[in-house]
Amino acid sequence: MTGDDSAEIRRLRAAVGNLLALSTIPEVWFGREPSAIVADLADVLIESLQLDFAFARLCDPNGLQTVEAMRGDSWKTFPEWLQQRLAMAVGQISRKEIVNEVGGVEGSCRGIVIPIGVNGERGLVAAASDRVDFPDQIDEQLLSVAANNAATAFQNARLINDLRSVQEALRDHERQLRAARDGLEITVAERTAELRRSESELRGVLDFAPQLVAVYGPNRERLHVNRIALDYLGVSLEEWRQTPERGAFVHPDDRARERDYLDRALSAGSAYELELRLRGGDGTYRWFLARSNPVRDDQGQIRRWYVTCTDIEDRKRAEEKLQQENVALREEIDRTSMFEEIVGTSPALQTALSRISKVAPTDSTVLITGETGTGKELAARAIHRRSHRASRAFVSVNCAAIPRDLIASELFGHEKGAFTGAMQRRLGRFELAEGGTIFLDEVGDLLPDTQVALLRVLQEREFERVGGRQPIRVDVRVVAATNRDLKAAVANGTFREDLYYRLNVFPLEMPPLRARRADIPLLVEYFIDRYGRKAGKTFRSVDKKTLQLLQSYPWPGNVRELQNIIERSVIVCDTDVFTVDESWLSEQSHDERSGGKLYLSQKLAAKEKEEIEEALRESQGRVFGPSGAAAKLGIARSTLESKIKSLDIKKNRFKAKPRS
Repeated sequence: MTGDDSAEIRRLRAAVGNLLALSTIPEVWFGREPSAIVADLADVLIESLQLDFAFARLCDPNGLQTVEAMRGDSWKTFPEWLQQRLAMAVGQISRKEIVNEVGGVEGSCRGIVIPIGVNGERGLVAAASDRVDFPDQIDEQLLSVAANNAATAFQNARLINDLRSVQEALRDHERQLRAARDGLEITVAERTAELRRSESELRGVLDFAPQLVAVYGPNRERLHVNRIALDYLGVSLEEWRQTPERGAFVHPDDRARERDYLDRALSAGSAYELELRLRGGDGTYRWFLARSNPVRDDQGQIRRWYVTCTDIEDRKRAEEKLQQENVALREEIDRTSMFEEIVGTSPALQTALSRISKVAPTDSTVLITGETGTGKELAARAIHRRSHRASRAFVSVNCAAIPRDLIASELFGHEKGAFTGAMQRRLGRFELAEGGTIFLDEVGDLLPDTQVALLRVLQEREFERVGGRQPIRVDVRVVAATNRDLKAAVANGTFREDLYYRLNVFPLEMPPLRARRADIPLLVEYFIDRYGRKAGKTFRSVDKKTLQLLQSYPWPGNVRELQNIIERSVIVCDTDVFTVDESWLSEQSHDERSGGKLYLSQKLAAKEKEEIEEALRESQGRVFGPSGAAAKLGIARSTLESKIKSLDIKKNRFKAKPRS
């Protein structure tokens, strides 16, 4: 292993470590002031990525608060390239931007600006470094994760401040009531009227509070609940008071935890808070942060319990999505660390690469076809990396490797209890790929029901989880691949015709290795270098007979088979001249393996195509009739038409040209 390899491994390990550390930051920042959060974010970026400059801005989407922080001693003046972008209004920075060369006092750096939220409405982060490869994919992923975590903590801080304000207002009002009661010498009737008036005013304050607020007696008797809570629960004040069951509006999975907190609070007479789900009037549940505080009289006895519930559904969804995205990002880092570039200069391969470069910047659906081992997933990854979605997740699904009765759950997720074994709600691969690309390998193996659901995603950009009723909208680019003949599958009814045309918006065929024999020497050199370094071996040259053998072999397993042959040969080769055991490439032994069946079927199809084309040539393109090709071949007209279509024969080119 070379020093460069060791450095790359250490960098990847450091990236994964930083990613795991950043995923825990919201817990560290919980309850901190917004200014401290944004300052910590700038410090974390400088230290984790070893930057020369870092700038962070966090915003309230409603424009109520904006906090900024900048780090980097080598920058004596505010960078001009960043000033230009900050001059834009909040919510107008629609995408990330990389600045190739930005001037600083001590030299040139490369910079990047990443918006947070839709069009940057929740702020942005900017970073610069004198590293020539900055920012690479890992830098961008770590910057995005850190920014999203900081934005979540920033929003939590605002919610906490709002809750504190409401609770302080309630305490102030309670103190005012006690002061008024103690300071006035009034009659019982006047005191009663004053208390009723104060209670009415307090209820008015509660009704205008942005949270769900409920007032309970010393033993949790239901006294009052504000208008927002009644509207959400879908009940009247009397119906709420007369609800007998404790926790009737709490999600069944949260009731035991809520009862435990409540019992401890009543026993100790202390405040508590917890996150739980409450049922709305429409029967759906949303997440709330519930805070319960006791109010005592002059003798220290509890007179009231005030409970405020703040809606945190959006935050919970964001945290869940962020967690899933972090998992996908870690998987992507693991995969890209072993990524093999597409090697070759043959015309067939260059044609495919040219089509990749043209379709990558668009959002068009791509259908990649080709034999097994031709690099269809490599092509899909190349499309993703060259698209505007490159900073988001690339999620790969092998439709043939997942049990058929679980493929719908794998793609679209499921709700708790949707089927036996569904112990909790699970996000599907489409939700994990939100904003990015999903690669559906072996798409021809999908069941009819799953084909219908996939068609809906392509048409409507929405789906439902298994066992769910709520439609979920997604923004995902679909790249599919198959080594099957989907046209034949459509003809025999095993694949939907409308789904085929939805997938085949941009067809891309990966050429087999036998069609790009000029690339074999390059591939051999590439794989020898890769596996030789892993095995600690150096080869001076490749045996000429071996190279001729490799170039003459038909390679039914394509590049994957060549890769396996090279790896196996590197292991057993004991000299500095690379050789391959000829018996490994024997067509006879290959035909005895399952892969030989594919090669034989290809030879039979080629022979059949040749005979049909000869019959069409003799009949001048006529299919039926006494002198037609069907009669010459001795088969039915419908059978011949089907074979012409499945073998992609252009029969019109055999018709006789009219004389001038």
